[in-house]
Amino acid sequence: MSTWKSNRKLAFLLVFITYVVASIIGVIVFGAFNLPIWLSLLIADVASTAAVFVVSLIVKNSSVYDPYWSVQPIVILTLFAAKVGLTWSSGLVLGVICIWGLRLTVNWAYTFQNLNWQDWRYTMLKEKTGAIYPLINFLGIHLFPTIVVYLCIMPAVYLIIARAAFNWWQVLGFVISLSATILQGVSDVQMHKYRLNRTTTFIRNGLWKYSRHPNYLGEILMWWGVAIACTLTLGKAYLLTGAVVNTLMFLFVSIPMADKRQSKKQGFMEYKKQTRMLLPIKK
Repeated sequence: MSTWKSNRKLAFLLVFITYVVASIIGVIVFGAFNLPIWLSLLIADVASTAAVFVVSLIVKNSSVYDPYWSVQPIVILTLFAAKVGLTWSSGLVLGVICIWGLRLTVNWAYTFQNLNWQDWRYTMLKEKTGAIYPLINFLGIHLFPTIVVYLCIMPAVYLIIARAAFNWWQVLGFVISLSATILQGVSDVQMHKYRLNRTTTFIRNGLWKYSRHPNYLGEILMWWGVAIACTLTLGKAYLLTGAVVNTLMFLFVSIPMADKRQSKKQGFMEYKKQTRMLLPIKK
């Protein structure tokens, strides 16, 4: 297994097939239940995640799940749009989510080496949790992010199936989300260039000069843009839940975990003092 796992092309093919199968399973499960859309979609989403999880167990690499974050929204929303038809309002929301998802997936593909490589966070969790890692693997690495993204895309799902009329709130949301996607893209390119030729312990140029996590800031703003567009159009405040949960995840899980890893490097405290966590706003 180690031989083909180290082959980048074969690893890509396996991941691609995994997501095709997971998508088919999701569609079948969604159609099998006569339940409210939100519940049927949730069950289908969990079923697709379980399929990806099984493959990750087989190849012993949880990073098989990594593209799910960006692929899932495109697949789900495109299928809903194909079923009920596009309007100007749903087209704007679907369009910006597709731009975001494709960019993020391309970034994953660029950094993907092979199936012998695994995200450092997963390896760390495995070392810390020991015997209960399989449970942490499914609930924390696979299911929790799926639930977060599910909550984030629900506003768009309801907007699409409602065939809501166009309004300027949608334009505002589109601008916020598109700007956030550009922010993420620029910060990722700057990080890639930095890693190719490291001259400092910490990246201190471009967007990273003003924020320790501009890519995370972009991810947070992306879903607030979607939430604003859909919530203010449909008048359903509970649709803000996804953006709120996503923000809390970055503030209390992703960012502290990344900072803790960086804190092992010499000079981190000075770097932290000089560079804001997200927004470049002075105290």
